[in-house]
Amino acid sequence: MEILAFGKTGWGDELFYATLMTIAVSITAMVIGFFFAAIFTPLKLSKHKSLNLIGNFYTTVIRGVPELLVIYLFFFGGSSAIMYVASIFGYFEYIEINAFITGSLAIGIISGAYSTEVFRGAIQSIDKGQFEAAKVLGISRFGQFYKIIMPQMLRLAIPNLSNVWQITLKDTSLISVTGLVEIMRQSYVAAGSTRDPLFFYSVAALLYLFLTFISMKLINRLELKYSRGY
Repeated sequence: MEILAFGKTGWGDELFYATLMTIAVSITAMVIGFFFAAIFTPLKLSKHKSLNLIGNFYTTVIRGVPELLVIYLFFFGGSSAIMYVASIFGYFEYIEINAFITGSLAIGIISGAYSTEVFRGAIQSIDKGQFEAAKVLGISRFGQFYKIIMPQMLRLAIPNLSNVWQITLKDTSLISVTGLVEIMRQSYVAAGSTRDPLFFYSVAALLYLFLTFISMKLINRLELKYSRGY
């Protein structure tokens, strides 16, 4: 196991830092995804057709396009767009967008589309009589959301959000095409240097399984907490 040792003789420290990068991208992407879900879930539930159309357009297009293509569009297309805008102001040098920001944003937008559907389904599962009762009692809209909708929504959404988390975690492997050194990229480099792809890709698989196992344990605790009656 010297090949996985920390230091100059092994790849242990490189794989450790790559694992931390995978975790950082996954968490950042989930936060970005929740931000987009907070915007588009109300649009999906809106009674106004134009707002509903915007929400449906976002979830349909993003879920219908391959994740790798979305990353290409943001990484390469984003640089081109910024360079075009910069050229208008007389700047013609090459501009490269930070791979961490681009990758997290691209995966976050994908994650947001799935989270939007999860939150929409959870809210629609809440008995409409509770909304009507809250209005009769004169509870404000913020109070309805904070005290009535959100606790029940979380209880219903957490099981499906665990699936979104797993998708997001695995999608981080796709941003290796941008050069960001996460688990997949580091395994590719190590496999090329040692000419032992079977070993390093097996290690990568074990690292992803380890992260999935730990995160599922944490999510199960959350699910248990919010599954208690109110």
